[in-house]
Formats: sequence, structure tokens, C-alpha cells
Amino acid sequence: MPRPLRWSLVDEAPPVADPLHMTTADVADAVRQRPGGRPAMHDDAEARQSSVLIALADDAVGRAGVLLTRRSRLLRSHSGEISFPGGRLDDGETVEQAALREAWEEVGLAPAAVELVGTLDHIATVVSHSYIVPVVGLLDAQLDLVPTSMEVERVLWVPLGEFVRPDTYRVERWGEPPSSRLLYFFELDDETVWGATARILRDLLQRLA
Repeated sequence: MPRPLRWSLVDEAPPVADPLHMTTADVADAVRQRPGGRPAMHDDAEARQSSVLIALADDAVGRAGVLLTRRSRLLRSHSGEISFPGGRLDDGETVEQAALREAWEEVGLAPAAVELVGTLDHIATVVSHSYIVPVVGLLDAQLDLVPTSMEVERVLWVPLGEFVRPDTYRVERWGEPPSSRLLYFFELDDETVWGATARILRDLLQRLA
């Protein structure tokens, strides 16, 4: 990953103790009880209005998992990174419509299969100049989805408990004050989740505390 010359580790505990035995119904209740939607603080007049879909479903043993994708390594920006299905809003679209459309285009997830629950706090990104609204949705089951766009090279379901295993979560400070920023990381068995995706996951997990 493209670390700057100056960076340091930050001592921060994982955002939630143990969601290993939570179901999607538990997660939905937590999101409804602690609704998001707080606007991001940003001053980027050229920020691109975007949304992502946080699709949640239980696995065969009842553990809530989240749908993630790995972006193609052939892309010019964010190549090979783990992300949620999502992208820029088309003219006249709501954030919910855009998130569902992008999930359909990227992994073939039919909009009718998703029950929308709410939104998490908005975030603004530095590198891609995007203003992102995370939209939370529930599925009846973890569907066997595959990439349906050249932008995606892998689709994976990850149990929420995987994000709080020992030595999985860490925080780094990149740069120096006053322009330094915090970066969040989740080291899974074969993937690293960081950047905007990790920020959104951290927000979701904090609501489960």
C-alpha cells in the first residue's frame, strides 16, 4: 500500500468486542437504534457524489456476514483493493438507487433481493475525491455471486467476527499535523481491508457495541 514517508501506529482497540454470534437481524436492529446519516466534514467542491451497498446476510450457521469485492488489478485507481459494491450517482438517482444499481452491475445482485435498512455516516475520500453514503441492506441468504463487471475480480462473504479477531485491526496515522489523517486496517487471512472500506466497516462495527 502507498504509505507516506512519515507514519506511525496508533493504539486503538477494535471497535466492538465480539460480533461472532450476531445475526443480520441483530445488526439491523443496531443500525436502526443508532441510525447514521451524519454528513462528512469536507471542503472539496469537486467531490463526486457516490454510494456503496453494505449487503449483509447470515451464513449456514447463522453468523452475519458482509459482501465485499476485490477491484480488478487492471484499474487505474484503487486497483486490487477490497471494497463494497458501489459508485457514482447517475443524474436523478437517490443514494439507495445508485447502491442497488451498482451491486447489480458489479456482482449480479438483484435489487429485489435486498431489504434496505438505513445509512451509515457519510465519508469523504482524499485520493478519489468522492463523497460516499453507505447504504445498509439485508439478504435472506449469502447468495453465490460472481463478478459481472470488468471492475471486479473477486466476490467474498466475510463473517463480521473475522474483523475483530486478535491482531486483525490496527490504526495508522499518515503524515504530520495539521494535515495528518487516520487510516484503519483489517488484516484478514488472505486480504487487507483499508481505506474508505475500512472506515465504513469500523462505523458499522461500532454500532454493534
